[in-house]
Amino acid sequence: MATKKSGGTTKNGRDSNPKYLGIKLTPGSTAKVGSILVRQRGTNVLPGANVGMGKDHTIFALKDGVVTLTYKRKVHFDNSLMKKKVIGVK
Repeated sequence: MATKKSGGTTKNGRDSNPKYLGIKLTPGSTAKVGSILVRQRGTNVLPGANVGMGKDHTIFALKDGVVTLTYKRKVHFDNSLMKKKVIGVK
């Protein structure tokens, strides 16, 4: 007689590592050159003044300064208005 019930295959025994996405420096904090402000998939947050965007949509500071967060109204593909976050460094 078996002491354990069928220890065979399983379909959901996988998990992926966390990606640590999101805003890394909040508005009002000081940023140095090259410091990462936002890690994201796609452009949820748009780059503003003194800020660059990497090929994986990571937003980083190009100058030393204080992080600012503003909003910009953009026309979407179906002519609807949407508010987008714009992060910059002053």
